[in-house]
Amino acid sequence: MAERPRTYTDPDLMAAEIFQRTGGTVRLALPLGLGKPVTLVNALTRAALDDPKLTLSIFTALTLLRPDPGSDIEARFLEPAMDRLFGAYPALLYADLIRGDGLPDNINVSEFFFQAGEWLGNSYAQRHYISANYTYARDVLIAQKPNVLSQLVPREGARVSMSCNTDISADLFDMRSKGEMEFIAVAEVNDALPFMDGPAALDASEFAMMLEPTHQFELFSAVRRPVSDAQYAIGLHVSRLVADGGTLQIGIGAIGDAVAHVLLLRDREALDDIWRAAPFALLGNETGSFQTGLYAVTEMLVGGLVALFQAGVIRREVDGAAIHAGFFVETRDMYARLRDMPRDQLAKIEMRPVSFTNALYGNEQSKRAARVKARFVNGAMQVSVLGDIMSDAAKPGQVVSGVGGQFNFFEQAFALKDGRAVLTLPATRESHGKITSNIVWQLPLTTIPRHMRDIVVTEYGAADLRGCTDEEVIARMISIADSRFQSELLQAAKTAGKIAPDFEIPEAHSNNTPHAVQQWLAPFRADLLPDFPLGSDFDEIERVLIPALSHLGNAASTKRGLLGLMLASIRLDPHPDEEKAMLRMGFDAAPKLREPLQARALRGALRKVAGHTLP
Repeated sequence: MAERPRTYTDPDLMAAEIFQRTGGTVRLALPLGLGKPVTLVNALTRAALDDPKLTLSIFTALTLLRPDPGSDIEARFLEPAMDRLFGAYPALLYADLIRGDGLPDNINVSEFFFQAGEWLGNSYAQRHYISANYTYARDVLIAQKPNVLSQLVPREGARVSMSCNTDISADLFDMRSKGEMEFIAVAEVNDALPFMDGPAALDASEFAMMLEPTHQFELFSAVRRPVSDAQYAIGLHVSRLVADGGTLQIGIGAIGDAVAHVLLLRDREALDDIWRAAPFALLGNETGSFQTGLYAVTEMLVGGLVALFQAGVIRREVDGAAIHAGFFVETRDMYARLRDMPRDQLAKIEMRPVSFTNALYGNEQSKRAARVKARFVNGAMQVSVLGDIMSDAAKPGQVVSGVGGQFNFFEQAFALKDGRAVLTLPATRESHGKITSNIVWQLPLTTIPRHMRDIVVTEYGAADLRGCTDEEVIARMISIADSRFQSELLQAAKTAGKIAPDFEIPEAHSNNTPHAVQQWLAPFRADLLPDFPLGSDFDEIERVLIPALSHLGNAASTKRGLLGLMLASIRLDPHPDEEKAMLRMGFDAAPKLREPLQARALRGALRKVAGHTLP
């Protein structure tokens, strides 16, 4: 009979036993994202802090952090709603130390993927980042010779589930069963996690120790952002590339939400009027409903895929599953959907290691047969007009997030007979009041090299780049760039001798402006294209405040922009919900002559986003 794990209710006693079992040196394999047993990890960190003779080395990724407001305005918006929006998720002690005075010499933390933007400017995190494709992160971990694997698990009787993190853990347990690895497995029970069965389920005897805390912490919840006009336009362009009977992968975020929602509309045959009104060239002819349905294979299970599955769009099964995924970190709503789903339906969402989802190696023939007409949809920060892609860094040497599995899915797209890698990004970005192009002549660094360029989508259209000459690629990329930057990009290409001297931007692509996108989609926003197509934890007034705060952040970064907000607060009519919005932010409802400058600026931003214009 298999030996049951030793159970603890005191995390510090369990941590002491782990250090005792390992001779005072713990090399900890800690799951990415949601699967971290926070109570136990914090106890291990405390033990190492209290005793410098102990050594704790942690290899992980995606340490989840609740936002730390950077200004008074941010604090006014976030702090009253922090637990509701992000969950009452406890802080990881090692992350607090890295953010603060630093780790002692006997504690080391390395990550191969960051929560986006959280570690910019942090010397320790940047120096200890390990650049690795998701599929190779397992081998990087194995090279560290971990002697402890820890996991957050839900429990059913004598079984537990790896739930949100089969990504690497499933392979490690399999390798241990074959005698290829040796480590102690320890777990913390949290029954808020959905119990994913199949390959994710393990007998509890696989774990030497189990923490059953007197209080199970609340899971981290990722907040959904409103979907903008540009993001919906991108989703519309992507939807025309997804073939019925094919294979789909999409990522988290507003563009992923847009893609999922538009595919739902397509299945309802509700897009005809939108297509007829389109002011931009349309690539792809896949506009009909899904008669066969899709199969999803993805490293990350996101809310959009679950919505497509529950609506029956994703229903093509492979070995009894309609979705194969490696991990998830999502909203509390998605966790609840999975927990409440009938077991026979939930069984069709199967969690697997990323060695299965992100690669064709191993059972290659069956994977190829399953992953027909694959469309792997991912995002980027910038793309060059020659097709290089930058997805993981803001400037040389500073990592924003990481490579993750993006390169893996580009590899698959090229290896599969009819697979395509679809790269999405807005054509521009605004920061500190300045608008810049996300399509550039050259990148400071590259995540995906130009010899793997495939399809790039902005709000202005889709550019099919595979197999094209450099000149063709440049012409197609400029055609989906914002018109405010097209001439500059074209001149750079001509100066470099990469495009014909007499080439001119086609008339059909010379009106690539936010106004054209807004005019196209405005008639459909209320009924077909809502701000939050998959739902939101923001209340009604917070939804009013979000666009105003975004406008405030950009406009207030320049003297001219700030002056414009001041004038708007005086000369424009009040926003219909202005009083409630100002009270929610802790300001007086009615304007006063001597109200604080930031209150006056917010009032102006509210009035501007209400659609009013200065006379």
